Amino acid sequence: MSEVTLAVHAHFTFAEYLELEQRSQTKHEFLDGVVFAMAGGTPEHAAIAARLARLIGNALEGRPCNVYTSDLRIRVPLTGLTTYPDLSVICDRLETDPEDPNTATNPILLVEVLSASTAAYDRGEKLAHYQRLPSLCEVLFVAHDGEQLELWQRQGQGGWLLRVARGAESLELESVSVQVRVSDVYRGAF
Repeated sequence: MSEVTLAVHAHFTFAEYLELEQRSQTKHEFLDGVVFAMAGGTPEHAAIAARLARLIGNALEGRPCNVYTSDLRIRVPLTGLTTYPDLSVICDRLETDPEDPNTATNPILLVEVLSASTAAYDRGEKLAHYQRLPSLCEVLFVAHDGEQLELWQRQGQGGWLLRVARGAESLELESVSVQVRVSDVYRGAF
């Protein structure tokens, strides 16, 4: 299957999507048989994601948790959304989708560095899909247009609580017991 096939192919099975991903140089998101090309990032986006991977990864050293970059595909089994978050944290054993051993289904923390073109989707529809992952405890959104972190945390009874931090403030990523200072995330990014 080629990029040209993608343009004329209206509905994909998950297996066809996986075949496309194997052959493509572009990452795609998959939902309800539809495949969407994911936008490339900016140098600032890449720097912020790398800095967060280092900060969280260093804090998790020696613990049974791994930080994964956007090369790890995540699938929400209850909704079928398959995507590549900027960062994923999985503790203990990595669980994979029954149809693909390279697609994880059990992150406890997901991180998305927002962009002007994706912010509304990420904070809305995509967040709603993520919240259907039984293993997921937190979703961290990193603003693209200013120093702001938005942390959605799962609460008892299935609710979610939003915490926001700016400037010199910090947020506690409770799922991994890591404190993240806003200024550390954005150092040198703008």
